[in-house]
Amino acid sequence: MSGAAAGWPLDDRGAAYGDGLFETILVRDRRPLLWDEHLARLARGCHVLGIPMPAEHELAAPLAEAGEGLAVLKLTLTRGSGGRGYRPPTDPAPRLRWQLSPFAPQESRWEEGVRIRHCRLRLGIQPLLAGLKHLNRLENVLARAEWSDDAIAEGLLCDGEGRLVEATAMNLFWQREGRLETPRLARCGVAGTLREALRERLAIAEVDVGPEALLAAEAVWLANSVQGAWPVVRLDAVDGRPIGRWSLGPAHRDFQAEAQRLLGYPLPGST
Repeated sequence: MSGAAAGWPLDDRGAAYGDGLFETILVRDRRPLLWDEHLARLARGCHVLGIPMPAEHELAAPLAEAGEGLAVLKLTLTRGSGGRGYRPPTDPAPRLRWQLSPFAPQESRWEEGVRIRHCRLRLGIQPLLAGLKHLNRLENVLARAEWSDDAIAEGLLCDGEGRLVEATAMNLFWQREGRLETPRLARCGVAGTLREALRERLAIAEVDVGPEALLAAEAVWLANSVQGAWPVVRLDAVDGRPIGRWSLGPAHRDFQAEAQRLLGYPLPGST
C-alpha cells in the first residue's frame, strides 16, 4: 500500500482519473506541522471518495527519513488499481506514495509582501468535492499557466458565479472594517490546513462575496501550510492594470504573527 516516490502502474486510478487525494506537509526537525489538521482533511476526503483511510503509522512512516531543518512531505493516496472504466472497484486496495524534499521558505515575501493578479479561469462548482485536496487539479494548472512574470506571486480565482474562492495554491484572507474574512468554500476550493487552524484561533468570518470586497479591505493575505502568510501589497486585473494597493502595517502583522507561529516561522522584522 505504501512506497517512496515510485512510478505509478498504468492502471492506477489516481494516475488515470485523478481518483485520489494528497497532502503537502511542512516538516520541521522531523516533526510534521499541523499534522492533526492534515489527517482530518485526508479522512474527510477518504470518506467522500470511499477510499479506506490508511493507518496513522503508515502515513507517518516517511518522517523517519527526515533530517534536521525544514522539508516538505507530499503524501499521495489513490484508490489503487481495478474497476472497469470509471466504475470503481467494490473492494479497493489503496496505493500510498510519498516524497520528502528539502524546503526553504521565500522569506522576502513575508517581509516585503507580494503582488498578485486575477485569473481568467473560473472554478467549476461541485459542492461534493468542495474543501478536499483531491488529485483533480487541472483548473489550478491552467490558472497558473496564465502568467509567467516572476514578479507576480499568485493568481486569484473566482467560481463560475463570480464569488471569490482562493488563489491557485493558497487560501485568501482580508480585513474589512476591522473584521477578518475569508471566502466560504461550500461550492469549490481547497480548505487549507493552515486556514482551518487559523479559524480555530481567530475570529474569521466565512463570506460569499465578489472580488470588489478586496477593494474595500484594509489588509489582504495569502496563506498555506507550507509557505506561511504573505501580505498582499498589490492586486492587478487580468490585463495587468493595478487595481489595489496596500501598505504594510500593524493590521498585516497581527494576522501574520498567528500564521507564522503555527508553522514555527519568525514574524518579519523580529530577527
